[in-house]
Amino acid sequence: MIAPNTKLRSIPRDAAFAGLLKEDVGFTEGTGGTADVVNGWFDTLMLQSGIQTIPSVWLSLCVFSGVSFGGIFFVLTERVLMSSVMGALGLLFPILVAMVQRSRRQLQIMQQLPLMAEEMARFARTGRNVENAFMMLAADTPSPLGNELRVSARRIEMGMDVGTACRDLVQRTGVNTLTMFTAALSVNQETGGDLIQVLERLSTAIRDRLHFVARQRAATISSRLGSVMMITVPLIVVGFYVARDPNYLNKLFASGWGRFSFWTAIGLQLMGSLIVLRILGRTSRF
Repeated sequence: MIAPNTKLRSIPRDAAFAGLLKEDVGFTEGTGGTADVVNGWFDTLMLQSGIQTIPSVWLSLCVFSGVSFGGIFFVLTERVLMSSVMGALGLLFPILVAMVQRSRRQLQIMQQLPLMAEEMARFARTGRNVENAFMMLAADTPSPLGNELRVSARRIEMGMDVGTACRDLVQRTGVNTLTMFTAALSVNQETGGDLIQVLERLSTAIRDRLHFVARQRAATISSRLGSVMMITVPLIVVGFYVARDPNYLNKLFASGWGRFSFWTAIGLQLMGSLIVLRILGRTSRF
């Protein structure tokens, strides 16, 4: 016997009002310049990290952190150059916290995906339609994935179809595996097919991908640690020399070659760090 669909408490649907929803809201101006790219990256970071604050507040926190780090170091040492460096590090500290938060959140979402696909298949097996099954799935799924599904569920309540409501799940979470889930729902809604079998195979594929990512990380642990050492060892060496001889930087900046060598090393260090972090980011994508 097919179980009846439960009546959902929602706004009466009217396709005429579906256009009121904004599908893409961001702080970028669309000019395509360097500043616009940086703004887009920061907006995406704040969105995918799940931090419940507006980007302007987080930017203010970055400025406060930079001033605090630099000011405290200047009061303790009275060195302008090193205080500036510490201020720059303090400016980046909240951004690093957001990046760590995003990685943890993406890992939690990835671990929830197999159970979510199985739950969706179970709801569909009872005879419920795709929209009703998705609404129940969004209500039962815990955070952080449940929060994103409930955003799509509210869009469905306002008149959007399932495929359109779930289209930006990948952008909001940064988990590329969700593309298969949204594609399965969209194709089933447009052309039909066995949604239950697709969801069960999707659950198996996600579990296999999780095992592959875990094996990849275990196999490349030495390479990733070596990359981190390449970034941190120069900083440790400079810190050691400064701690050993407080006038080390003053002697270094006393000559033109010393200043040229210092700033050249800083530039190469930043360039190498960006390249290494980009490689590590690409290898850890879900």
